[in-house]
Amino acid sequence: MSTDKLAATDTSPTAPKPRAKALRTLLDTSGLIAIFFVLFIALAIFVPDFLTGRNIVGLLLSVTLIGTIATTMMMVLALGEVDLSVASIVAFTGVVAAVVTSTSGSVFIGVLVGIAAGGAVGAFNGFVVSKFGINSLIATLAAMEFVRGLAYITSGGDAVMVTVPSFFDLGSASFLGLTLPVWTMIVCFVVFGIVLNMTAFGRNTLATGGNAEAASLAGVNVRRLKITVFALQGVVAGIAGVLLASRMGLGDPNTSMGLELAVISACVLGGVSLSGGVASITGVLVGVLIMGCVQNAMGLLNVPTFYQYLVRGAILLLAVMFDRWKQTRRAKG
Repeated sequence: MSTDKLAATDTSPTAPKPRAKALRTLLDTSGLIAIFFVLFIALAIFVPDFLTGRNIVGLLLSVTLIGTIATTMMMVLALGEVDLSVASIVAFTGVVAAVVTSTSGSVFIGVLVGIAAGGAVGAFNGFVVSKFGINSLIATLAAMEFVRGLAYITSGGDAVMVTVPSFFDLGSASFLGLTLPVWTMIVCFVVFGIVLNMTAFGRNTLATGGNAEAASLAGVNVRRLKITVFALQGVVAGIAGVLLASRMGLGDPNTSMGLELAVISACVLGGVSLSGGVASITGVLVGVLIMGCVQNAMGLLNVPTFYQYLVRGAILLLAVMFDRWKQTRRAKG
């Protein structure tokens, strides 16, 4: 039976009932939203210039890279997998788009090839994970290295300047006061929110993350599902990489180092379980905004960069500890 005809559910004896699971997710998300509002109000009161219109727009723009990629990282984590190669894909696709655009003189071709390159890497990751049963942490760690290497080889080891001026419009074009990268992030949240909550594909992803064997017995093509989810991750990372290259005006093979950890932190902070089967698009959005607000506030307060690393590391650790606590609570309940 195809995945289009059946949304699998976890049939294991210890699986939580769907209604109880949905209620817990709702409560977790509501609590996270409350934390975000408290944080936002506190920053508005105590951090100078935080609430200015210019800073809010800048805040939204600063989270576009993490936010856009987090929408598909959510799907990967919900599947019970992880993708550490997204930062390298961002760098690689930006370089590819810059090289192809400058060589062909066509922005459309450059963007298309860049995004396709990201999708190809994602599909390859999914194939390796699903076909050979390799742990996705190891598979994508390897991909992170060789895709970053491809970025250096493609660029000749240096940043690639784009010689077609219209390429820069992708990162600067605006509508209703918001730039294209911000709108892209918004569209990704809407689209993947619908996919996760209102389609058989989303339900099958959650079911597979909860119990892959049960999902397979219920008719889900788990191998194809994993390849598709990883391919979507590559495509979205490719889109983010092209937009970043447009904003910078060049393709930089050194860009986005450590981005994958920030994306995973935002997802886990937003309630996505590292063990799979649990995800909330609203929670991921709030997680992205919390991290963005903290980073923005540290910038406004001129917190030294090395202290910012400590704060981001602490956020990641707390997010993982919180996820572990929720897993324990679900196991007892």
